[in-house]
Amino acid sequence: MNRRTFLKASLLNATGALAASIRARGGAAFAAGTRETLYNGITLADPWPPRLRSLPDRAITPPYLIDPPSVIPIDLGRQLFVDDFLIDTTTLVRTFHRATYHPASPVLTPAAAWEKYDSAADRTKTHANPAAMPFSDGVFFDPKDRVFKMWYMGGYNESTCYATSSDGIHWNRPVLDVKGTNIVIAEHRDSSTAWLDLNETDPARRYKLAAWHDYYLEQFISPDGVHWTKVGNSGYAGDRTTFFFNPFRNVWVFSVRSAQDAGPRHRLYFETPDFVAGAHWMKQDPVPWIGADKADPKRYSTPSELYNLDCVAYESIVLGLFTIFRGERPEREKPNDICVGYSRDGFHWSRPDREVFLGVSEKYGDWNWANVQSAGGCCLVVGDQLYFYVSGRHGLQGTNDPDVCSTGLATLRRDGFVSMDHPGTAKVQRLSSSLPPGTLITRPVRFTGRHLFVNLAATSGDLRVEVLDEAGRTIAPFSEAACVPVRGDSTAAPVTWTGAPDLAALANRPVRFKFHLTSGSLYAFWVSADAAGASRGFVAAGGPGFTGPADTVGRR
Repeated sequence: MNRRTFLKASLLNATGALAASIRARGGAAFAAGTRETLYNGITLADPWPPRLRSLPDRAITPPYLIDPPSVIPIDLGRQLFVDDFLIDTTTLVRTFHRATYHPASPVLTPAAAWEKYDSAADRTKTHANPAAMPFSDGVFFDPKDRVFKMWYMGGYNESTCYATSSDGIHWNRPVLDVKGTNIVIAEHRDSSTAWLDLNETDPARRYKLAAWHDYYLEQFISPDGVHWTKVGNSGYAGDRTTFFFNPFRNVWVFSVRSAQDAGPRHRLYFETPDFVAGAHWMKQDPVPWIGADKADPKRYSTPSELYNLDCVAYESIVLGLFTIFRGERPEREKPNDICVGYSRDGFHWSRPDREVFLGVSEKYGDWNWANVQSAGGCCLVVGDQLYFYVSGRHGLQGTNDPDVCSTGLATLRRDGFVSMDHPGTAKVQRLSSSLPPGTLITRPVRFTGRHLFVNLAATSGDLRVEVLDEAGRTIAPFSEAACVPVRGDSTAAPVTWTGAPDLAALANRPVRFKFHLTSGSLYAFWVSADAAGASRGFVAAGGPGFTGPADTVGRR
């Protein structure tokens, strides 16, 4: 047995995929014995999802990283270097990047009377906790109305409110015909998720929302995000249960909190193609999915737990925002923070970087001194940046009260989670030393487009790209010498060669890209069907300029 076969067999045993016996109710409609192949060449296990016996206390390598496709299709989305899926060998080094809080944060604070109201504190004559924060709720850009839209908790556990913005920074509370306020659902609430469904063909169901109540989710639909109609209840769910749409497989995925008596907080997985009719699961149907493990650092003496997992399709991957619970003390409200993870099959996760991506402040008095959590939709694409909205609690020192609960904004370069760098910086992973410095060779890939683009920061260096056949031989005229050097800083820079107008001659043929980078950072590459560089990948919760759920506009 060779090393790859041994590792693959060990992984399947560890995850329990070989012991899987039944498919969760409502899952994608594939006949028994049929294995679904994804857009990126990954073939899913059968049955799907894997029915794990238990969650490991250590990180498990996803199956597709141990046994990747022999040729990887790259027509869908920008290709990110968040793991080794695309990389055959390299002397570049991987750097992990953090989102940075916008100086305008918090961008929404409790100001209206209903946002300052705390009925529990009023009844018990205790400290009130005003709130204007997503929990998870949602922040999306609506291409129809051309406006940012936010759903959030108004008043601590009091109601669901709605706000709009033209720039994502300055937010307005529209006076609605529902209550004469910006309240859209006037019910006591806990965690909630709202979703703008741009694939929905029925205008009355364009928006979807699920709010936790008494160990199930109340499900709502709406034509406009303002007028909501309750349409059902889900199966059993712990509080802080959320959901997202996986467009790679056209299924709704419920990120179910484990039962409160089932040990440390972790996530269960349930998928269905029908948000309403398919969500009536039995308690045993959601399968063990993911939790924190020994690689997650402790803040106090208690092991870390997975408090919540919000997900979204971003370009060619599923992005996961992992809210990590690191314990709590009586003198400070739980200082949860957010880490990031990536999935290429929608179930297995790669979490190579366990440092905080969106964190609490260690300075008392800041808006996020206590408990930061993600918003539904995870992020938006705004020009060359990603916008992340989070809830942040001010905290009341000496107590575990959340105090004022607000909404913050953080930004990151588009595709900027990970870069492959030359020369390397701190927090990196070296994959190979057998190549010349500054080199990265991909695994064999296949495309139908014709224009190569890169996301590159090389203000003091440059990038040249060579195209190789599967055996590693240069394909003329796409040599390093014929490549026009790419310089500067651009999230969508075209790559060209002097001897050919484009890559059309190589379409549908397995090739490798060989990147030669000097003094710079490479974030992503993709082959587009048009000269504007549209990636056809998914743009998370949207953004100005996009007309739908995917990038069909490129640099236009």
